[in-house]
Amino acid sequence: MSHKGSQVGPATVEQVLYIGIHPEAFAPGKLPPGLTAAQLTVQIERGWAAVREQGVEGELALIGTDPDEAEADLRNRLSARTFGVVLIGGGIRLMPEQTLLFERIVNVLTDAAPGIRLAFNTSPENSLEAVRRWLP
Repeated sequence: MSHKGSQVGPATVEQVLYIGIHPEAFAPGKLPPGLTAAQLTVQIERGWAAVREQGVEGELALIGTDPDEAEADLRNRLSARTFGVVLIGGGIRLMPEQTLLFERIVNVLTDAAPGIRLAFNTSPENSLEAVRRWLP
């Protein structure tokens, strides 16, 4: 667990918000080579299902790439429910063209959900591992 040995403790709420770019929102040619939007959708759904199968509650938020629209969506979700951990997917964090979107998401989370713990996966398949690092 990432919080072990850290002055930053685990999440105080066991609700997870899993944020990823909706596969259909990627511009043509922007998905990794050999990966289709349909295949990415299946991977994301499997990753989220693995989290849910372990009894972790929360929401899957598949957003577009427009920072203003993403902010509005996330603010609505954060005002309706309290989350202890947010998992921000690699399509947001690892693609240089999504830097502005990533910055906006982090700043919205800092503003609207003080104390939320940030988790990062490297693929949809290791989402559960990423979330577990910050759950109590």
